Order: sequence, then C-alpha cells, then structure tokens
Amino acid sequence: MFPAAFTRNVTGTWGDDGRRWLAALPGLVDAVAREWGLTVGTPYPLSFHFVAPVRRAGGAPGVLKLGPAAAGHVAREADTLGFFGGRGAIGVLARDDDRGALLLELAEPGVTLRSLVRDRDEQATAVLIGLMRRLHRPAPDGLALEELSARVAAFDAHLARYPGDRPIPRRLVERARELWVALCASAPARVVLHGDLHHENVLAARREPWLAIDPHGVLGDPGYELGAALYNPIGGDEPVPRLLPARVEQFAAGLDMPVDRVVAWGFVQAMLSEVWSAEGGSGRPGPALRVALSLLPRLP
Repeated sequence: MFPAAFTRNVTGTWGDDGRRWLAALPGLVDAVAREWGLTVGTPYPLSFHFVAPVRRAGGAPGVLKLGPAAAGHVAREADTLGFFGGRGAIGVLARDDDRGALLLELAEPGVTLRSLVRDRDEQATAVLIGLMRRLHRPAPDGLALEELSARVAAFDAHLARYPGDRPIPRRLVERARELWVALCASAPARVVLHGDLHHENVLAARREPWLAIDPHGVLGDPGYELGAALYNPIGGDEPVPRLLPARVEQFAAGLDMPVDRVVAWGFVQAMLSEVWSAEGGSGRPGPALRVALSLLPRLP
C-alpha cells in the first residue's frame, strides 16, 4: 500500500492514467527489477514518482525511478540528463520509456543543498551558480523539450479561470504574464535548462561535490533557471525573503546578468509557482507569493 499523499498527488495530477499506473505499480517494480537485475530497497519519501535505492547485479548502487509513461516526464528527464552527460548532474544508467522507468546514478552521501541555506546561504547560491554555468549549453537539433515561451499558457489559463483576486491577486498575474512575454522575447540565448533547479534538487556526491537531480527539461532563456533558486526552500522556517537581496546581487554578478533581469525572472517564476499551485487545487496563496511581493517594488 502506498502513502495517501502519494496516491492523492498521482491521481490529482494524472487522473485515470494515474489510477491505472498505481494499480500496476507493484508488478511494474518487480518486472523492471527482474529485467535489470536489481534488488530494490525501501522507497524514498514519495511525492509524484516511485523512487527507491537499488543494488545492481554486481552490487553497485543506483536509484530506480518510475512514473506514468503517458505523462512523458520520465522520458524528458532522461533526455535532459542525457544531454547534461553527467556534468553537474546525475547520470542515466538505463531507461525504458515505454514503461516510464529510469535507472539512475546514486548520489552519496545525498545531503541536499538546503542544508547550507540557514547558515551558509552565500555558499549555497554559489553552488547553484556554478551548476547553471555548467549545465546551460545551446540545444542540439532534435532534442524535443518544451519551449519556455509556451509556458505563458499557464498564466492565460489562470486568468480565464479566475476573474477576480482569489486565490491570487489578478494584477500580479497580469504583470507576471506581461513580463514573461517580454523576457522570453529578449532572451540573450536559448539553452537547455534544468527547469526546476533549487536547493532540494541538488545533492552532495562523491564524483562531484554537488549533482543536480530531477530536471524538468525546458529550452529558453538562462535567466529562467534562477527563479526557483530565489523562492526556495519552501515549507520550512528558512528566512527566504530576508535572504533575497543578497541572492539577487550574487546571481547577477555570478551569471553576468543585469540585476533588473534577475529580479524580473524571480518575480515571474514565483508567480508561476503560485499559478501552478492554484491549478492543482490550492485555495490560498503559498510561500512563493511572499517572495513575489518582496521583489515587486524592484521590478523594472
């Protein structure tokens, strides 16, 4: 039996496809483990995908990740990690797109970058800057990932669904949409982006000091990447709004990016997070809105 929150997330996100996937998941785990010669350990805390440590036939460690194949997330993750080629990100050991299965490199000791935020946030931001500089390269022909500019549709859908100021003030969503279009149109480069690079998606490792995990895979402006890093971590007691001014200046200097552009991407990314939360059924504003409001007076 899977945790209730995991079941809610899967069925809430993928509906009937998610229910069918959950019903088939125990057999799928067994089949993939048998085919790849894996011994599957106790799953990690589950959110939207099945993720568990494994031992391969020769005893080497790895991580098994499974998700609904029809959703395409696991395949996009594999494509993106394949493009990164182990430079600043975990490697792919095996993939089966038809079954939504990935065998991944295990990052050990696996402590998240969040561990540095409270006392060493400048160091954590420097790690994120270093990863962005390594991961971001022009997209090759044939890499079928989502175009960043297409995500404006999320703002359009929200504005059509919510005519008033609930659950998010409409003027903020309209401002974010306007800025989104302008930022994408003025992008200085079109690169492969991790798409969700923040403190809990970066793990301490032995092969390299820090490795990125769980990329969403998207193509567009490098500035998009720093948005999630500005409003995270969430769900804890870290003083993120207080850390914002120093983070903005450090990202601007470290990425050779105008401060105004850092602020703008931080604002629109925080607002996109709120829009996605509202789409998922959240009835009240979340912590990213506080970051958006903190950045609002600094918008160009």
